[in-house]
Amino acid sequence: MYAVIRTYADNAEIADQLAANAAEVKKLVSAVDGFRGYYLVRTGGGCTTFTVYDDQTGADESTRLAGDWIREHASEITQSTPQVTSGEVLIQAS
Repeated sequence: MYAVIRTYADNAEIADQLAANAAEVKKLVSAVDGFRGYYLVRTGGGCTTFTVYDDQTGADESTRLAGDWIREHASEITQSTPQVTSGEVLIQAS
């Protein structure tokens, strides 16, 4: 498995925008091959998303799609690029 974490710091509005469009966001990320899960977490000043796929190809595609979605739906509330961290999942518990 492969995970990608996107951190949108210092912008609480982006969390609200993503949550308000939950159905669309879920449809977007889950349509990528190898989808395993998506989480949106509100943080002190913004939000972080966690997305898990079978492999790096899916994670990379989700990052591309997320960027497109933000530019199309939330460019007026965020001008900053999220911090993106990704890598192989070594331990899973659920």
